[in-house]
Amino acid sequence: GIVGVFGYGGGVIGRYSDLADKYPSIAHFHTMRVNQPASKFYNSDYLRTLCDLWEYRGSGMMNLHGSTGDIIFLGTFTEQLEPIFFELTHELDQDLGGSGSNLRTPSCCIGKARCEWACIDTQELCYEMTSHYQDELHRPQFPYKFKFKFDGCPNCCVASIARSDMAFIGTWRNEIRIDQKAVQAYIGGEIMPDGGAHRGRDWSKFNIQTEVINLCPTGCM
Repeated sequence: GIVGVFGYGGGVIGRYSDLADKYPSIAHFHTMRVNQPASKFYNSDYLRTLCDLWEYRGSGMMNLHGSTGDIIFLGTFTEQLEPIFFELTHELDQDLGGSGSNLRTPSCCIGKARCEWACIDTQELCYEMTSHYQDELHRPQFPYKFKFKFDGCPNCCVASIARSDMAFIGTWRNEIRIDQKAVQAYIGGEIMPDGGAHRGRDWSKFNIQTEVINLCPTGCM
């Protein structure tokens, strides 16, 4: 890239103003990508520390999060890059993410931490792959960017199938399980469709054959 931190070829996107003489305060406006925690779990103290760091050494503008998940620090000068990098890595135990023609920051859904549908431990996968591919993440060596994304189930909450080059999607590997009593209660109206979100209007009688079974793309039901 145009600018960066020592030893890394990614993580910093160089930005310069064509009107530096007219607007010296934004002569440089480099962007830094910071590797987000798996599933983007933070506590408020950590977020405040990030905000304070960027308020002090950058523009104060941030984007949580970029399309790959990174914490995006928007706007700083070249001479601030190394101090920011030092504070991130030595004080906050946080690393830069990927940019340019390399592996981009791996990203995962909320997984087993809070989702009942997760079939795999997306956070462990994301953490292990991020750690294993540090060299590919920080030192561009591909002809184009490359993305890993980890979805715990086919609901695809991080859009791995659409927005990554290598998608990891957890699937159910057993017989399809159906709670027949709950299905009958749903058909009979004891359990409201969509949790009652669309009640109050006459949507006609629920037809499980038309509205569920016939719509199953694999015919498994």
